[in-house]
Amino acid sequence: MRLLAANWINGLTLLACASLASLPLAAQAAEEDPWEGFNRAIFRFNDTLDTYALKPLAQGYQAVTPQFVEDGVHNVFNNVGDVGNLANNLLQGKVHDAGVDTSRLIVNTTFGVLGFFDVGTRMGLARSDEDFGQTLGAWGLNSGPYLMLPFFGPSTLRDAPAMIPDSYLGPYPYIDHVPTRNVTRGVEVIDTRANLLSAEKMVSGDKYVFIRNVYLQNREFKVQDGQVEDDF
Repeated sequence: MRLLAANWINGLTLLACASLASLPLAAQAAEEDPWEGFNRAIFRFNDTLDTYALKPLAQGYQAVTPQFVEDGVHNVFNNVGDVGNLANNLLQGKVHDAGVDTSRLIVNTTFGVLGFFDVGTRMGLARSDEDFGQTLGAWGLNSGPYLMLPFFGPSTLRDAPAMIPDSYLGPYPYIDHVPTRNVTRGVEVIDTRANLLSAEKMVSGDKYVFIRNVYLQNREFKVQDGQVEDDF
């Protein structure tokens, strides 16, 4: 659910800035989507779920939640996510970035009141955005075919299984109290979706194709740490 809220818009700025340059990449993305019929069916299911459940909840959450509280909740989940960033930076041999992640965790957890305040960013400690799918890509594993997952959204044959080890770097496997775990997970999903509401206006044309191209370009951008060729 969290990926359903995040992945389909994640990287929109990248695509918008390179919209004229994306035509060759769009053709390449089509070749990397051999299961388009299946993927479109799952996409329609996810989009319906988002339209009638997730998006209204996010809009309601944003409407009733003071901005500083919304920002604080988002910061707390980012702070927890820095554990995964740290682990994957270490697996990729990015020692400096792992050191920054460690500093962010210490500073934000202590002085930032469990991450409610992002003190680390104000200190110049930039936040990473790493996951095990990117780690596998850094190790040389090709992304494989594009794959739309129910509830989780866009992925690839490489990135989908990578979500399993990533899940153990989050808090949910270690929260034994089921109601607490479910409420926390639900708040994270809604918070993530609420932070993406303003980006929806950038979606144009065939929504499925747009999201597929955004995802594949963004994943390549992340795996290569921004060192990708610009066809423009």
